[in-house]
Amino acid sequence: MNIQKNLQSLKSQLPEGIDLVAVSKTKPIEDLHKAYEVGHRIFGENKIQEMSQKQEQLPKDIQWHMIGHVQRNKVKYMASYVSLIHGIDSLKLLKEINKQALKNERVIDCLLQVHIAQESSKFGFDENEIATVFAELDLHPLPNIRVVGLMGMASFTENIEQVKEEFLSLKKIYDTYQSSQKLSVLSMGMSGDYELAIECGSNMIRVGSRIFGERNTPPQ
Repeated sequence: MNIQKNLQSLKSQLPEGIDLVAVSKTKPIEDLHKAYEVGHRIFGENKIQEMSQKQEQLPKDIQWHMIGHVQRNKVKYMASYVSLIHGIDSLKLLKEINKQALKNERVIDCLLQVHIAQESSKFGFDENEIATVFAELDLHPLPNIRVVGLMGMASFTENIEQVKEEFLSLKKIYDTYQSSQKLSVLSMGMSGDYELAIECGSNMIRVGSRIFGERNTPPQ
């Protein structure tokens, strides 16, 4: 698996203005170093403990994105360095991030996760809840967080039309709030569907296996 070649090839095919999050979860430090050596700086992890261990060992100009489900009691472990938290699915979580960001004298960028898939196992707000969150933030601002956009995960299916419909539904919600809430990030699309996501308006994609190969699963 030639990580550097994969990464350069992928980047050369992306339209201008698309941010690429290299999903490095389960991958060893050496693999991240290879991506770093060819200029990549945005890495995505889904476990805070693993991300923190890697952050300690790698150069400090890396932007770390937390792309997994976040437990409130774990926020404190990443609050000093995380660049963007993708999966915000409750107001309580936003308030905890604000609290920990204040302790670290930082403002942390966040994405609200919208539930667009048909699988009930995926997290996220529905359209009405998004409206409620933005109304709450307008009334009671949290000064140490900045909601910069939305994130969503499409259904795991080979039905391309369904996936397209889900992506377009998220783009519609994004367009509704982009101006009033000063949103700039629409994070949708992964290794299997990022091209379709970009067609549907995504400007941030999360790609792992196309860069690093299949995920490493720890031995049982």
